[in-house]
Amino acid sequence: MKIQDNIADEFNEFSINYTNDMIGCVPYYLDLLSNITTGLPKQFNPKNILDLGCGNGNITTKLLPLFPKASYTLLDASQEMINLCKKQFQNNSIRYEVSYFKDFIFKEDHYDLIVAGFSLHHCEAKEKKELFQKIYKSLKKGGIFSYSDLMIHKGDSAHPKLLKKWKAYVHESFPDGEKWKWIMEHYDEFDFPDNLDDQIDWLKNNGFNKLRRISYEKFWTHLSMLKE
Repeated sequence: MKIQDNIADEFNEFSINYTNDMIGCVPYYLDLLSNITTGLPKQFNPKNILDLGCGNGNITTKLLPLFPKASYTLLDASQEMINLCKKQFQNNSIRYEVSYFKDFIFKEDHYDLIVAGFSLHHCEAKEKKELFQKIYKSLKKGGIFSYSDLMIHKGDSAHPKLLKKWKAYVHESFPDGEKWKWIMEHYDEFDFPDNLDDQIDWLKNNGFNKLRRISYEKFWTHLSMLKE
């Protein structure tokens, strides 16, 4: 794969084998996506759901059987990803938005559930802080923000060890080394992960509490927060 000029073009190309590539490239990918749904309260029944950076719809696929009557908004910067969702969910009533996070107009006090799977690491720290504020304001009282991602800053002393383990994982599925080379080119150009503790502080500063956390090998993490 060739590195593209922007994140939208990058994922237009990556969309071709998205799920299989994510499973082979991202440790604990399926477990972390499952945590987004399995961690929800038993009596929780959201009416409006926003999927941020929806990709090909893997999270929405898990949510639809649980909340078939909810209204969904699927947001992604990649038109090809949105096209894949439209094909998959053609019998469902879903609103689609082709947009970057920073350009999306968040309706205040509107959503009961906002989810994000491996999309927020494309935001630099300043944009994450602003996004967390928008998400908090956009949730109704009792609403939940649930997301999974890689959570370690590139300058962290443990980052080289992470890369070593990550490379070994990718080579199990793609031993020729080409996929890992592309991942690192993409990672250097488009990815801006931040440490878990920093993100928790930013979330709490915006009003979130009752945090639920699940981590795999410390840095592949799921977080779920409640707006009281």
